[in-house]
Amino acid sequence: MLEEPPILQVKRQWDRLPQELLQRFEGAQTGHLVDAMSGRGGLEHAIKPQVAGADRFIGSALPVSTGPNDNLALIAGVAVAQPSDVVVVAADAFDRTAVCGDIVAQLAKNAGAVAIVIDGFARDLAGLEGVGLPIFARGITPNSCVKSGPGTVGLPVVAGGVSIAAGDLVLGDRDGVVIVPGPRVREVADQVDAIREAETALIERVEGGLKTFDWMSELLDSDRVRFVD
Repeated sequence: MLEEPPILQVKRQWDRLPQELLQRFEGAQTGHLVDAMSGRGGLEHAIKPQVAGADRFIGSALPVSTGPNDNLALIAGVAVAQPSDVVVVAADAFDRTAVCGDIVAQLAKNAGAVAIVIDGFARDLAGLEGVGLPIFARGITPNSCVKSGPGTVGLPVVAGGVSIAAGDLVLGDRDGVVIVPGPRVREVADQVDAIREAETALIERVEGGLKTFDWMSELLDSDRVRFVD
């Protein structure tokens, strides 16, 4: 006789990113991280902040797989969340029902989570604004989901077209959400420092009247361009 599968599979322990490492990304933009990773790492563009004024966060990924129209695993994930966790919900981009509302958001905030990212929809916008926790999702709908499972907590997921494992770095801002794989976080932090320094210098030149990039001037002066005036 086949054993009945569990409703939930929950991994409770993994290495979270230390605060000193997370702090290195303070003030960094999602674009800086993407530039440090060959132009990739961002979740699909539709996943954006839904709560006014709560549009930035940095933390360690706590991946949750709910599947469509279910939030049992999300509630379980919130129950085991720790400070600085970002609960990342793989809900299969389902748009008919919401998997997170204001009560679940408040539970997550009480646990110390810094954000909830949903490859799906949320609800209770007025209540979410009162909670103040960053909620990044594909949109808002009043429709409610079921709580039946199956689902996973702390195991790898794919959300917004990106693979996500427990302990990956997650950074969100108004442009969207970027994932940095855990083993690459220190390397990316070093590159982001260099990118921000170079960008600051370039912005100063642009604000001072620069009309084009140096590399474009060099290209236009080379034999690789033919003018047809």
